[in-house]
Amino acid sequence: MRFPLLLLLLAVACSPASRPENTAVRSFGLDDEQAIRSLMADQESAWDRGDIAGFMAGYADTVVFVSPQGTTRGRDAVTANYMRSYPDASAMGDLTFGINEVVPAGADHAWSTGTWRLVRAADTLSGAYSLLWVRQADGWRIARDHTY
Repeated sequence: MRFPLLLLLLAVACSPASRPENTAVRSFGLDDEQAIRSLMADQESAWDRGDIAGFMAGYADTVVFVSPQGTTRGRDAVTANYMRSYPDASAMGDLTFGINEVVPAGADHAWSTGTWRLVRAADTLSGAYSLLWVRQADGWRIARDHTY
């Protein structure tokens, strides 16, 4: 008799009615995917203008950036690396993202994967990325950037 009672108690405890009324249940939807894609388009535009600060607006303060050169923690440190590696607009060139997918990883997180291509007068660089996005009060931001 104890087993059915335990199941009943678990069912009641896990039901939507048992949640506090002020708890909003969120889900990841098409508007979230569009917001992430739009933010990446804004990053491309900022990069192409030579605006590293505008490009970095898409990152969370606590971002971790992982690349073949190593791991960098925090938006200020990532910004400093970009400024060191790309000191002017000619070094920055023309950036294009190819977005393969944007998939939910819960209600407030998403993964995006794709490619990047940087065309400059002297050369062309390219690679791929995997981004973990987090929904913050001010919108979607990149929490983890794996660029290779």
